[in-house]
Amino acid sequence: MAGSELLPHGALHGIKVLDLSRILAGPTCTQLLGDLGATVIKVENPKSGGDDTRQWGPPYVTDNDGNDTDMSTYFMSANRNKRSVAIDIASADGQQFIRKLAAQADILIENFKPGGLKKYGLDYDSLKDEFPRLIYCSISGYGQTGPHSHKPGYDLMAQGYGGLMSLTGEPKGEPMKVGVGIADVMCGMYATVGILAAVRHQDQTGEGQQVDIALVDSQIAWLINEGVNYLTSGDLPQRRGNGHPNIVPYGVYQTADGHVILAVGNDSQFGRFLEFLGLQGLAGDPRFATNPARLEHRLALDDVLIPAVQRHTTQDMISAMEARKVPAGPVQDLETLFNSDQVAARGMKIEMQSNAGPVHLIGNPLKLSRTPVTYRHAPKSCGADSDEILSSESPFDI
Repeated sequence: MAGSELLPHGALHGIKVLDLSRILAGPTCTQLLGDLGATVIKVENPKSGGDDTRQWGPPYVTDNDGNDTDMSTYFMSANRNKRSVAIDIASADGQQFIRKLAAQADILIENFKPGGLKKYGLDYDSLKDEFPRLIYCSISGYGQTGPHSHKPGYDLMAQGYGGLMSLTGEPKGEPMKVGVGIADVMCGMYATVGILAAVRHQDQTGEGQQVDIALVDSQIAWLINEGVNYLTSGDLPQRRGNGHPNIVPYGVYQTADGHVILAVGNDSQFGRFLEFLGLQGLAGDPRFATNPARLEHRLALDDVLIPAVQRHTTQDMISAMEARKVPAGPVQDLETLFNSDQVAARGMKIEMQSNAGPVHLIGNPLKLSRTPVTYRHAPKSCGADSDEILSSESPFDI
């Protein structure tokens, strides 16, 4: 079919990104832009050994002699499709070269504390008049304004300050963070959306602008239903472990040989679920007949459902629910996940060749029919491209 063939370049081919960020939120954003075809030059501080996450191991990629390199798996998770140049921005020469790169870039991304780049003349106010087309994305803990803007931001702090930890964990347990740096990752995604909106404006008007995105703001934004539950009712939500604040039954249930996830989303699904368990009579019980009633009587319902589910194996539960069109699934560990046929079919495990040999990475979830993501540059050692970039008059075109 005409127009259905894959194009040779990603959707953001030709976009030039100057990446002054480190850790996770900024690198998540710039990796996503790179996967979509943008050219990304990552600036790292040679005095500190580069991005902080290079030292966040083990494990590390090892060289041919079995020695650890400066590529931790944490670093590699967010730093493909970038070229690395080591520049000391505290030096006059370093500042001059950053300005040279900024003059050629479409986008600059940084995650210094607000005002942290001012002393180098590299903050937004110092660059906006000289480079009026430049989109300048600033990622910080609390944003460029507000009473906490001066405070550093880390994922754990954002999960705590932004309310997520108050919702996460067992009902009688302590507040709990999510198992990965989700506040950082989501902030990086919001930053990407803001940048692409600014690119649209840049295309239409030739104007750049500042994109100001905070870990805490993005964390608050994705409190979603729990946040609006509170704003509407005034009642503080409680930690429910794997339970859902608005749907019952919905959670992780123990089986005869493990656990199963059950997400019974409506009353008809609830009836089919009960039929398999031999508990059809509960469907007519006024305590359980509707979802609002089940919410009110969730503990009484669990007293009946928990032992009933425990009589079946995980696979029996999943097969029975799938046959009845009731959402159910397993709780997989990462070995099972990454060896699954679904991961293989969706390209969610990839291998790239780095200077230290093959590395295994998580694939990009975006599937574009005409301009698919591409994996062009494996994560690199700090400053691996310095000589080539520093000696070029057009470093983004190398």
